[in-house]
Amino acid sequence: MQPASRMRRRRFQPRFPAIMKVVFMGTPEFARVVLGHLCESSHQVVAVVSGCDQPSGRGRRLLPTACRIEAEKRNLPVYTPKSLGDNELYQSLKELEADIFAVCAFRILPRRLFELPARGSINIHASLLPKYRGAAPINWAIINGERSTGLSSFFLKKSVDTGDVICQEEISIGDDDTYDSLSYRMSRQAGPFLVRTLDLIESDDYTPIPQDNSLATRAPKITPFDAMIDFGFPAANVRNFVRGMATKPGAYTTFRGKKLKIHACAAGLQPGEPGRRPGTVLAVKKKLIVQCDSSTVELLRVVPEGKKEMDGQSFINGHRLHVGEVLGDMTREDKEQK
Repeated sequence: MQPASRMRRRRFQPRFPAIMKVVFMGTPEFARVVLGHLCESSHQVVAVVSGCDQPSGRGRRLLPTACRIEAEKRNLPVYTPKSLGDNELYQSLKELEADIFAVCAFRILPRRLFELPARGSINIHASLLPKYRGAAPINWAIINGERSTGLSSFFLKKSVDTGDVICQEEISIGDDDTYDSLSYRMSRQAGPFLVRTLDLIESDDYTPIPQDNSLATRAPKITPFDAMIDFGFPAANVRNFVRGMATKPGAYTTFRGKKLKIHACAAGLQPGEPGRRPGTVLAVKKKLIVQCDSSTVELLRVVPEGKKEMDGQSFINGHRLHVGEVLGDMTREDKEQK
């Protein structure tokens, strides 16, 4: 299988002799940051496997993944297979004779692939396993009001996110952290964390620890429909939900039949009004206050459908809101998804 970019002389040479030959697998920005740090370590990245180019923007133009861009900048061969079960990919990676595969924010590897390297395959996961197994651990930790989370490195096995843990690192979650801010901070810590994990494996100075499955919790992939706000919960829960969804995919409600994304809100400013339907607008003078369960939230940053982000006051002024209007009636599209 031909890599997406030709192999050229590397511009960036490691400062120390290479210890292990690593194939890195990742796709989004989080993984790109980790790859960049790995390339500056003493370990040798011999190839990168990333996702296929994806349509982006209004023109739906095909763009390379963040990891592919980083790999090509560093003159590394890149493979972007449609299927990880592709035999040509298997043979290409086998010929590299890598010591280990390092996976971060990527797809589920077939067993034949993750058992290929001499030292196996490891994954960097953004939670303290066995908590928050799944595709969206950072989102769900914030949504559930956790005060801390962390990074885990573990050996891949057939069942997703269940392999023996090599090491872990705890990371605090601030009250104002959103998915965006926490993901940014964790990605900067995940690079050094991966290198420390590889150092441990190379030295054989570690003992993998089996996960306690009885303590496992789930962090499933978030779909656009999952991001719809339910104002029937207490205000603190609604605020955590907004923080956890952040700007992508972005928590949303509906207003006058159109989607309204909520990027920031404040909780506990005033009590709710008994008997009011959740989602009812209670105040529009200087602050946009919305009824929750028995409390309220103030909408601070919103994105009306087809518009740019604006503060609550600008939204009030531009749409002439009035007390008693209700946010949250599902659009036809939402009902079809449900």
